[in-house]
Formats: sequence, C-alpha cells, structure tokens
Amino acid sequence: MPWPVWPIAILVVLSSAGSAAAESGADAWLRYPYISDAAVRRQYEFVPGTVAALGDSPVLQAARDELVRGLSSMLGRQLKAGDAAAASGIVIGVIERIRERFPQLQPPRTPGVDGFWIMSPAAGASRSIVIAGHDDRGVLYGTFALLRRVALHQPLAGVNDVETPSAPLRWVNEWNNLDGSIERGYGGRSIFFESGHVAADLARAGGYARLLASVGINACAVNNVNADPAVLTSAFAPDLVRLAGVFRPWGVRLALAVDFSSPQRIGGLDTFDPLDARVAAFWTERADALYRAVPDFAGFVVKADSEGRLGPSAYGRTHADAANVIARALAPHGGVLFYRGFVYDHHMDWRNPANDRARAAYDNFHDLDGRFADNVILQIKHGPIDFQVREPPSPLFAALARTNQAIELQITQEYTGQQRHICFLVPMWKEALDFDMRVRGRAPVKALVTGRTFARPLGGFVGVSNVGESRNWLGHDLAVANLYGFGRLAWDPDLSPARIADEWTRLTFDHDHRVVDTVAGILLESWPAYERYTGPLGAGTLTDILGPHYGPGIESSERNGWGQWARADSAGIGMDRTVASGTKFIAQYPPDVAAMYESLGTCPDELLLFMHHVPYTHRLKSGKTVIQHIYDAHYEGAEEAAAFVERWRKLADLIDADRYRAVLDKLEYQSGHATVWRDAVVSWFLRESGIPDGRGRAGHYPGRIEAESMDLEGYMPQTVTPWETASGGHAVRCAGAPQCAATTRFDGGDGTYTIAVLFFDESDGRSQFRVLVGDREIGRWQADADFPSPEPNGHTATRYVVRTVTLHRGDAIRVEGTPDQGERAALDYIEIWN
Repeated sequence: MPWPVWPIAILVVLSSAGSAAAESGADAWLRYPYISDAAVRRQYEFVPGTVAALGDSPVLQAARDELVRGLSSMLGRQLKAGDAAAASGIVIGVIERIRERFPQLQPPRTPGVDGFWIMSPAAGASRSIVIAGHDDRGVLYGTFALLRRVALHQPLAGVNDVETPSAPLRWVNEWNNLDGSIERGYGGRSIFFESGHVAADLARAGGYARLLASVGINACAVNNVNADPAVLTSAFAPDLVRLAGVFRPWGVRLALAVDFSSPQRIGGLDTFDPLDARVAAFWTERADALYRAVPDFAGFVVKADSEGRLGPSAYGRTHADAANVIARALAPHGGVLFYRGFVYDHHMDWRNPANDRARAAYDNFHDLDGRFADNVILQIKHGPIDFQVREPPSPLFAALARTNQAIELQITQEYTGQQRHICFLVPMWKEALDFDMRVRGRAPVKALVTGRTFARPLGGFVGVSNVGESRNWLGHDLAVANLYGFGRLAWDPDLSPARIADEWTRLTFDHDHRVVDTVAGILLESWPAYERYTGPLGAGTLTDILGPHYGPGIESSERNGWGQWARADSAGIGMDRTVASGTKFIAQYPPDVAAMYESLGTCPDELLLFMHHVPYTHRLKSGKTVIQHIYDAHYEGAEEAAAFVERWRKLADLIDADRYRAVLDKLEYQSGHATVWRDAVVSWFLRESGIPDGRGRAGHYPGRIEAESMDLEGYMPQTVTPWETASGGHAVRCAGAPQCAATTRFDGGDGTYTIAVLFFDESDGRSQFRVLVGDREIGRWQADADFPSPEPNGHTATRYVVRTVTLHRGDAIRVEGTPDQGERAALDYIEIWN
C-alpha cells in the first residue's frame, strides 16, 4: 500500500521537534525533517501545492504519495494530489505521457531504462515541475531524487537534469532462512520469513522496499543462497505472491535463491543433471508456475559447487551447463539468472604450496567465457577470496569478454566488524570499482561490470544486505550508511565516498557543520582504522575463520582447507602468489597489472602480503619493516577507534538522545574491542617473530593488572583459547560459587583516573558485575550482549569503562561477578590510566 498522506499538523510537530525528539532509525535517510531555516525554506516557495500523476499504476501512485508526504513534511505546508489537466503543479509520468501533456518541453537527452528527467522552472515562474521517467520505475527514482535534493537543501529552481543508472541490474541479496534466522545477519531476525513461511506482517518488508527504491535498487532476492528448495514448491507460491505485492509499489521485483539439486530434492526425479531432459522440464515447469503467480518475478540466484552446495560437478558438467538449463526456463518470461562465481574447494591440501583459493573463480569460469546464455549474469565477489578487509579486485572481471557479469559487494559486515564496529565500506568498494584492469586500453572494474568495456547487454551490482528487524535495519545506526552507499554507487559508480558520506549524514542526522564534519569524518576514517587494528598489508583480517568470522584468531586461517592462509611463521608472512615462485595467481591478471603485482618494487604495500611472502625485516616503501608496521598500525588503529568515541561525545546536544546514546555505546564497545584486536595481533607476532617492538609497546601494558594476579575470592584461573585473545593467555572464571570477586590495591598517585574492566560476555548466560573503590560502587552492568561464542575469547572480550574516578594510593579496587547459567562472569584484567 502507498504511504499515507499525513495531516500537516502532525507532520510539522514530528518534523520540527529538534534534537530532543526520539528517533527509532527506521526512517533511515528518508526522515524528511521540517526545514526550520527560513532562508533555505524560502528557495522552495515556488514549489506548487499539488502533485498529479499521469497514470494510475501502483508505482506512480507510490511516487505521487511520496512527493506529497516528503514535501509537505519538509516545507511545512500541505501538498495534495492534483488534477493532471490543471495549469500548474508537480506532474509526474512516463516521458511519452509528459510529452503529450507538455509538447513544448524537451529534455536535454532522453533517459534510458529506469532513468528520469526532472525539469523545474526558475523561482517565481508559474510553469509545472515535471518528473518524467523512461518507465514507471524511472518516475519513482526521479521522485526520490527530487526529494533528496530538497532534503539536502540544494536549489530546485531551474533544474533540468537527466539521469540514467549505470547498469540495468541493481539487486540486493538477503541471506534469510525460512525459519526467520539470517546467515551473516547482524540486525536481528528476518523481516520476510517466520516458521517456514513468509511473515504474517509484511509492513517492515514494504518499508524496506521503499528504502531500496529511494536509492534505485530494482530487485531483491529474499532468501539464503544456501537455499531451502521449499521456496520452489507450489505450496509456497501464495506466500511469494504476498511478498511480491508489498514490493511492487516500490518498483522492487522479487527474486529467489534456488538450490541446484531441487529437481531431485523436491521434483521427484532421481537426478539433477543439467543435461537431462527431465531436469530441464522441471525447471521450465517451476518457472512457468512462478510467473503465473508473480508475473513480474525477477529471476533466480544460484550457488553451486561451493562450500558443500551440490552442483554440476556431480555429473561432470560445467557451470555453463548448470546456469543455462535454469536460464532457458526463465528466458520466455524475461527473467534472469545470477550464477555466483564463488566456487572453490574448501578441502584443499594446505601443505601443497601450489594450492590457492584466490585462483578458484578464474580457474572455474575463464574457459567458459561465451558459453553462458544471454540472460545469465556471473556474480563475482569484488575480491578473489571472501569480503576481506583488503583484497585486490578479482582478475575474473577482466577475463570475461563475452559473459554478462555483476560485482558482488557485501553490505553486511561479515569480516569487517559485524555491525558492532563501524566500518564504512564505500571507500573499499570504490577502490575496487575504480581499479584499472588495463584491458582494451583503460578498463576500470566499474566499466567492466556495467558492460561499457565489452558491450554486454546485462550487468550490474549485487549487494549482500541482510537487514533485520532491529529498529535501524542493520543493528548499528552508522552501518546504515553502507546500505545507502551501495545503492548510490550502483546507480552512479563515479560518485565519491566523501559525497556519499556527506549526503547520508545530512539526510540521516542534521545539516549542522559540526554534525556533518564529525559523522562523515568518522565514516571515511573507519575502514582504514579497522584495517589497521585487524589485518595488515593485505594479510586479511586475521579473524577466526573456523568460527564466527568476528574476533581475532590468527592461526585459524592456517593448516586447513578453507584456504585463507597468511603463511605466517617465525621467519616471515604472506602468501606467495607470484608467477616466479608462487601459486601463479598473479598471472590471471592482464599483463600490465600482473607485472605491477609480480615485482616487490611495484607491488603496493597495502597488498604486499596478499601477493608475496616476505621476512619480517622486509622494508616497506615507508621505510618501516613489516613487523614494525604491524606493531605501529595496530596501535594507531586502536587509538583512532578511541578517538571516534571522543569526537562523537561532542555531538551530545546536537543529535536526538536515543540515537546519540545508541551510537555512543557502539563506539565505546568498538574502542574496547579494537584494543583486544591490537593486543592479540601484536602479542602473537611478538612471540612468533621474536622481534621486539621498536617503540617498546608490544608486551608491555602500563596500568594493567591481570585478573589472575589479583586477590581472588571464588575466581579460578583459566587458560583461554586461542591464547592471544586474553591478556597473558589467561582469565579467571567464577566456578562453583554464587558470587566471586577480584581485588587489587591502587599503587599510583592521588588523582582522577579512568578504570577499564575487560570481561567476557558469553552467549550462554547473563552475568552481573559491579566495580567498587573501597565501599563505594562506581559501576554496575550486566553481560547481556549477543556475542557469537559461549566461551571466553576474542569474540566475547568486552570492556566496561568508568571515567573520572578519584583514587588514592592504597585504595582497594574490587570487581565482583555473579555468574548466570553457563556464563561464569569471566574477567581478563583491569586497566587504570589518567
């Protein structure tokens, strides 16, 4: 259903309440706050008071109602639906209808598919404002573009703009399971599914479609790529009809991920061989049934022969065989198939130095170029491994001259802090999109995926989003910038990260320069900071690859089949991917790019350890050794994370209290966890390399008192695994007592200090803590966050901070822990500084 037209009194009250008003974050960047600055508002006085649509499709009605809603709220005067035959007003429609209505008007150029033309008269003129779309979706996108312009306080008078999206396919993938859980979802449970069916209440799904439409996303695959075949059954079709219905007014087409073995699992066949006629008939019958139920169905996503998913290799067939049998079933209906290029052997022998997961996509698909059907798009992750904090662009982008391709970007932060850390990913994506593959002259990746270099008919962008039921969609108010940024880059990959950060901040928070400078600054600095305190020089994030991909676990990526090896040992670090002595991965790039990566002299330092194995004493272009860079970067990154907290604190009176507090809590946690990361990584490399930190920091922690060295009541020391995820490799747990305590005496000078308590917030209970100085309680908290482990380790390590504590020499500092269920109120250390 279209959004309601709210009474103007309500709109003005809600929009002008200022920073004191509570905000849930649900409106994201579509808040439409009242423009309280009279001078800014005055430039929109010429905007007519009526909005008329030349047509009655659900998309046009949604566009009309969105204009009424947004402009009424921002301008403080009630707009209303008008008569298309009136002499003036805001008029929207497809370009053919607009030309009939205004034959005297001509756009500078004709918009392409999904594109639009906005024509606004000079201020004071009496002509209509026109939004003309190539199609209904183009009208809707033009509507949001006009509203964005007003929300950003940009001039509207005299606008004569034409925009066409960079590529025809701009999708999001949601890895939702039918039981309501989400794989790699960090924003709560599914807004699409519950208990094996589409959710009863789809209001939230409709609201999400509205957000997607506002940044030009035109399809959403709603279920996990590790697909449940039940989504293809006839019994599930009515559920899909309901879901497609809430998407439709926003121009978002429904898509599904499908299990390649479905012909056998639900089709009653004894095979899923793509060359078997019965299998082809199954896919045709299923596609025909889907399109009868959902005529505007977009298509399928397939993950096959990857991470245990069945695929064509079971019958000795190719990926082209697999893709084409499904694509042929979709083709008569105009549907497309995204076939994921994420295919690799996760049982590789790590002892074989020639094995290399990075080679897999190219090795699997390069020789199939030109053998895929016209409606198949190969979906290629932006890097050759798996959404690591730093990877080179996949060489497969440059290797497919006759195959449609799309770039897959991960909005959900699987390896980049899981939305507990702020890590604005747009600068990382932008580096990949702008990277010149040097094929056929200049060929940045963005030109390859949009079809400009090889002139392919289909291509574009896929974002793995994984929104959930949390109030702000992604679990962190600032993480929503990644969803906005993905949509903006998919529409126009030439946009800069700085512009996107500025836009999102103004739309989401405020135009006050202090807010814009602070929030946009934190966003733009967050990816480099996260990289510094996690994974150095292209070695990956050094996270727990065998577990939840969150906290540190340096050795977890070694000596197993998953193939994210950093090859770190006592002598050196890095994966040798050279042609001369390594896995020959570098040879997959076009010659000019390969030559750059092959040479130690020209390989960028930020990818050094992705391409080369070097001793710790190797000198970077900065003049530092690799090991000193590891030490310095991790300390610098942790300091930057701490600085984010202090910068955010200065906005206390400028942002609504709810979102201010929520973001502050996240940044406080990130600062503490960045310290956990820092200590884990530098401790591991100090022990492994035997080379001390030239600045004397690694292994030395002034002001830190290990819990196991304190006076313990009920607490028992415990070895933590992996050892580097606890200070000194040990913690204490409250075992066999209803309450435990750890006490130390302060031996510093009298003064005001900060006290930090490092504890473990496991997933198997809700322990209680309090910290006292003498008999004075200075802090109390509950360990009830949702961290991904039931053990004390780098995933659950959490810091509680008490500021401005008055201490005198000899004061007793006591931490009391009350365990709950399996969570034993574990402590690592306390730290005191001023």
